[in-house]
Amino acid sequence: MAMNISIVGAGLSGAVLARQFAEAGLKVTVYESRNHIAGNCHTQRDPDTGVLIHVYGPHIFHTNHQHVWEYIQKFDVMMPFVNRVKASVGSRIYSMPINLMTINSFYNKCLNPQEAKEFIYSIGDQAINEPKTFEEQALRFVGKDLYEAFFKGYTEKQWGMSPTHLPASILKRLPIRFNYDDNYYESRYQGMPLNGYTHLVGKILDHSNIVVKLSTSFRRFEAAQYDHVFYSGPIDAWFNFSLGALAYRTLDFQLERHQGDYQGNAVMNYCDPSIPWTRISEHKHFAPWESHENTVIYKEFSRACGREDIPYYPIRLAHDKTQLNDYFRVAQLEKNVTFIGRLGTYRYLDMDIAISEALTLARESLNAIAEKKSIPHFSAPPVFS
Repeated sequence: MAMNISIVGAGLSGAVLARQFAEAGLKVTVYESRNHIAGNCHTQRDPDTGVLIHVYGPHIFHTNHQHVWEYIQKFDVMMPFVNRVKASVGSRIYSMPINLMTINSFYNKCLNPQEAKEFIYSIGDQAINEPKTFEEQALRFVGKDLYEAFFKGYTEKQWGMSPTHLPASILKRLPIRFNYDDNYYESRYQGMPLNGYTHLVGKILDHSNIVVKLSTSFRRFEAAQYDHVFYSGPIDAWFNFSLGALAYRTLDFQLERHQGDYQGNAVMNYCDPSIPWTRISEHKHFAPWESHENTVIYKEFSRACGREDIPYYPIRLAHDKTQLNDYFRVAQLEKNVTFIGRLGTYRYLDMDIAISEALTLARESLNAIAEKKSIPHFSAPPVFS
């Protein structure tokens, strides 16, 4: 099985693929345009406070996939961590996602779970039978007051548009609980790598069959030098934006250092439209097993993504899906190129899904190589609807 593989991007998708191929005896060259590995989950120590910073914003690992949880623990110790998000609304602080404490605090009530269910149903707009937009879904789901307090302003800041223009599917991912559970995720396994994500990814890439080239861009014509290329960059960039640029939101971070403890919690959402940032993350709280006298916070701002910016969130409105389908069609005509990960398939992916898809793709690719068949064009089947 003598093949020369190129992987573009040293994030989780690329690193896991590289490791699986290297262990199978293939030579792998990983190209990374930035000066570090681990992509947007890159972590590094703040030189002034010693706090481990999530350089591109908070990344909390959570999964229901046991095989993914077991896989990452080969490369670092996963420390227990529960993300307990708070929300600032007006002059008060509430728990997120909306739970029984949120409901009782917001309405100054003492409802039990069944009473809360009946109350929320009574304030929801049941006349909306089939919600098509984010706003319609929210009005039916939690009613006007909770929607305007927790979702409307935050969503406008996050996505740069009215919730009436966003699909209902975005809100369907957010739970509402009728107990006092304030764990932001419902995943079976949750934690943080003891030494940070960059250390973890470095361990994944630490193999004699892997060569990593940092601060090195990979251009489309260079694919001819390799038997196969796995590309985790933006799919539209691969084709030099020939069909137009896909729409993303990007993030800006305002770093501040403070004495002591700034907000007493890792993540605080700011729902009021009058406050320009969407949330504040306090990074020492992502590693509660460490002790730091002082602290580092990120104020997070969302805006439209330009071609020189780091793409974070694909927007995927109707126009974007049409454009994406066109890119998928031309991608399927590429020879010996596979598009992988968040940017290569223009989807929002949690870290565990990126790892799971990379493991599956590696297995399928190795089988295809052994059977002299074509390697899949995508790390997951493209959705054309």
